[in-house]
Amino acid sequence: MASSSPPPPPVDRNRRTVLALFGPTAAGKTALAGLLRERLHGEVVSADSAALYQGLPVLTAAPPYPARLVGVVPLDRDVSLGEYQRWAHEAIDDVLAQGCTPIVVGGTGLYLRAALSSLELPPAPAPGERRRWQDTYDRIGPAAAHALLADADPPAAARVHPNDRRRVVRALELASAGRSLAPERDRLWSDDTRLPTRIVALDLPLDELDRRIDERTRAMAAAGAAEEARRAWAQPLSATARKVLGLEEFATLPAVEAIDAVAAATRRLARYQRKWLRRLPAAVTLDGDRPLEELADAVVSLERAGERLPRRR
Repeated sequence: MASSSPPPPPVDRNRRTVLALFGPTAAGKTALAGLLRERLHGEVVSADSAALYQGLPVLTAAPPYPARLVGVVPLDRDVSLGEYQRWAHEAIDDVLAQGCTPIVVGGTGLYLRAALSSLELPPAPAPGERRRWQDTYDRIGPAAAHALLADADPPAAARVHPNDRRRVVRALELASAGRSLAPERDRLWSDDTRLPTRIVALDLPLDELDRRIDERTRAMAAAGAAEEARRAWAQPLSATARKVLGLEEFATLPAVEAIDAVAAATRRLARYQRKWLRRLPAAVTLDGDRPLEELADAVVSLERAGERLPRRR
């Protein structure tokens, strides 16, 4: 009997390139990633905070192909950024160990940075700490809460508007633990990645993006978004699950009002995502209006060049 061939050498994850696709919602990331899975022998790793949750495939526009970190968390569980970062790193490393290309896809900028980088994230707040600062903010008001922050952490106060309750509370929570929101935010915009990485961004003119968002929202409604949302809304929901865009609107509003509200909120989200896009270091931006096959060809060319990229420092 002929001897069997030796097993292939282990994959050196530092010699392969992670491909990341980012861009505003409705720019075409999911469709492009599906084609690239075949072209690059890849696996998709989601960097979308909403897509983590189970039971919301319509509302979260879940991909029609297997993807990691999609539909894996029950609706009653809160998810921290640190947890997501650990899961994403494990998923990326596992894809590389199988000799495949990780394709990190998302519209949540913070999650994308967590997946690609080794962010030094602060520990989870002590039990009751966040609620304490939320209650303080609500009791004394935005101006007084911001004044507390200015005393505790002036650099963070300079970056946070008093009316931004979530970030004022977060900054006070960090300050009480001896940490600062300011260096945490600065870290997001560095170009350091834990592995060689090629970031490709899709973008569209605003009028075309708005048209696609309106069209997609109507399609979600036709696909049963309201029924899906009502089922979920009747269950115990974590604070992070409640933030899934469209969940409350489709669950509680009449159809026409829900569609209008979700489309408007999605347009606001898309503009915020475009701000992230402009600040992503070393991203190559492609016109999402180009034909899908042409976009895939362009990304494959970039990814092949990316295999020789050093890890950014």
